[in-house]
Amino acid sequence: MRDLLVGLLPRLYPNMVFEYLVHEGKSDLDRSIPRKLRAWREPGVRFVILRDNDGGDCLRLKRRLLQSCRQAGRADTLVRIVCQQLEAWYLGEPDALAEAFDNERLRGIGRRAGFRDPDAVQQPSEALRRLIPGFRKVSGAKAMAGLLTRERNNSKSFQVLLSGLDRLHAELEDRASG
Repeated sequence: MRDLLVGLLPRLYPNMVFEYLVHEGKSDLDRSIPRKLRAWREPGVRFVILRDNDGGDCLRLKRRLLQSCRQAGRADTLVRIVCQQLEAWYLGEPDALAEAFDNERLRGIGRRAGFRDPDAVQQPSEALRRLIPGFRKVSGAKAMAGLLTRERNNSKSFQVLLSGLDRLHAELEDRASG
C-alpha cells in the first residue's frame, strides 16, 4: 500500500505533507493505533488510516477503527476502508492498467461483467494475476502510482478516500489562512 500512496498522494495533493507508517499486517495496525495516536505530539497533525477490507464487513471494521481512534483521543482521524483490496483501485481504471502494463486488451475490462464494479471483486490481486501474467503487488503499485486519476477511476473506495482527503485538505488550508 505504501508504494502506491508514496507515488499517488503527493501528486494529487502537492500542498500536503504525508508521512507513512507501515505496519506488519492488520493485527499490528489494530494494536498500534491507540499507542501511536496517543504518543504523537506534533501540533496540527491529522491522521488517515487506510486499511484493506479483505472480505470483511466494511461498516463494522470502520466503526471499530473509529472507536479505537476516539479512545486514543484522536476522533478527528480519517478512517477509510479499501474494498476489497488496494488492487481494486487498479481495476477501477482500465486505461491506467493498460498503460502501466503495456497491454491494450486491459482497456476493455471495465465493460466485462466481473469488473464493472471493481470494489465488488473479491480478490482483485488474484484477478490481476490472471489478467497480467507476472503481476506483482509491489511493482504493480509503483507502476500504477503515477497513473491513477480521480477523473477516470470508478472504484468507489478510491473516490471516497479522495473526498475525505479533499475535506482534510480544505480544513488544513482554512486553519493555515485563519
